[in-house]
Amino acid sequence: MLGFAIGAVNTLVLYPYFFGAEKQGLVVFLLSVSNLLMPLIGFGVAQTIIKFHSSYAENEQQGFLSYVVLLPLFIALPLGFVAVFFHDSLAALLSVKNPIIASYTWVIFSVAFATAYFEVFYSWARVHFKSVLGNTLKEIYPRLSILILLLLYAADAINLNTFFGLLVALYYLRLVLMIVIAFRIKLPKFSFQKPKNLNELLRYSFYLVLAASAGGLIIDIDKTMLPQYLDISQTGFYSVAIYTATLIEVPGRALFQILNPMVAKAINEKNTSQLAKLYKDSSINLLLLAGWFFLLVNGSITSLFELLEDKGYGNAIWVVLMISFAKLVSMSSGASNTILINSKKYQTALLLTICMAVFVVIGNIIFIPIYGINGAAGTTLILVVLFTFIRMGYVYAYFGSQPYGKHTLYAFMLIGIVFWGISFVHFNAHPMLEIALKSILITAVYASGVVGLKLSPTLDQMLQNRFKNFS
Repeated sequence: MLGFAIGAVNTLVLYPYFFGAEKQGLVVFLLSVSNLLMPLIGFGVAQTIIKFHSSYAENEQQGFLSYVVLLPLFIALPLGFVAVFFHDSLAALLSVKNPIIASYTWVIFSVAFATAYFEVFYSWARVHFKSVLGNTLKEIYPRLSILILLLLYAADAINLNTFFGLLVALYYLRLVLMIVIAFRIKLPKFSFQKPKNLNELLRYSFYLVLAASAGGLIIDIDKTMLPQYLDISQTGFYSVAIYTATLIEVPGRALFQILNPMVAKAINEKNTSQLAKLYKDSSINLLLLAGWFFLLVNGSITSLFELLEDKGYGNAIWVVLMISFAKLVSMSSGASNTILINSKKYQTALLLTICMAVFVVIGNIIFIPIYGINGAAGTTLILVVLFTFIRMGYVYAYFGSQPYGKHTLYAFMLIGIVFWGISFVHFNAHPMLEIALKSILITAVYASGVVGLKLSPTLDQMLQNRFKNFS
């Protein structure tokens, strides 16, 4: 939550007021392209560690870890060579519509390499169920770094060139900190002895490279393609809307950090009953928590954009609604994608992700020139909903388990009714007060509905305990 709060300050306050939409769009574009490159550099090793670590005997785990940590270098070094020697050509290619991009394309590979290896050592910590410090570095550190840099820029202490130089340096400092944390959790005994199932490891990593790259396309391709068709300020508007909509994923981010190794363990041990329980519990709990955030965001989005000085941000209201609903449906599928990725059917997850990425690119090419940022959001909405249900169908076909039930239907109905009702509520107050009053009203009504309908034993008990504390 703290990471998202800091991110909200950056995205909704500091960027619009001190950087402006053009420079905000520039930062978003560079980091988005970096995110697209990062899975290729990481060679899927981060997820490979999580999937296979528990399948090794304790005396084999250190050799496995030390071996796979070196794999990304075989990708990163050639890519680094290309980035250095073909920099000018790549810069010209990316900056046809917006020339400002050309001066800062060096940021892309630099951040991608640091982030890729950060994920490797973060997985090293996660398989030992020590993810708190790593999660802090993953979620809070980058946002806090940008907050500090934006404040320095606002105070005229640094210029744009220094901003990007310090940003890259801070990403590498994060990598060093993660390495130290990982080695303190489990000091490696480096061994160059090949793991017993090296071919399987390499095959899985290769599939993960493709899947993660396609997944990165789905997440970041909009922000990468928009500057090729529209003024880069539109990317700034779009990024604010996307960030606001992404608040729907707040409950899922923390839960999936814990859920991923648990699902991998259940699959490795062939514990189908535990797997089915994790699947159903994650589905209803994520749906209810994401539904609360969906209502908070969309119930107050008009007031939120009224606070921004540049009224161009207000044109992205429909983007928020479409993307947040897509996230809501995705969250309702619970651990479906996690199950596929950690199972022997991981090729299916790859196939689905690649198909979705291809359709996202095609949809953006068709609809961005016609509908602008709303076209990009509409494409994402349709494809996320469609592929979420296709993915759940595959899990049902392979594992005989599906997460939905009558409580799922009741939850969606409750969210829809509260959303419809709040659209008629207007306090005609200052935007900040309007947001506060609507948030209180939404929370009270929604929580009462969750408890009254007994939609989730876990959340029901949690809410009842909260009510007792306030009574």
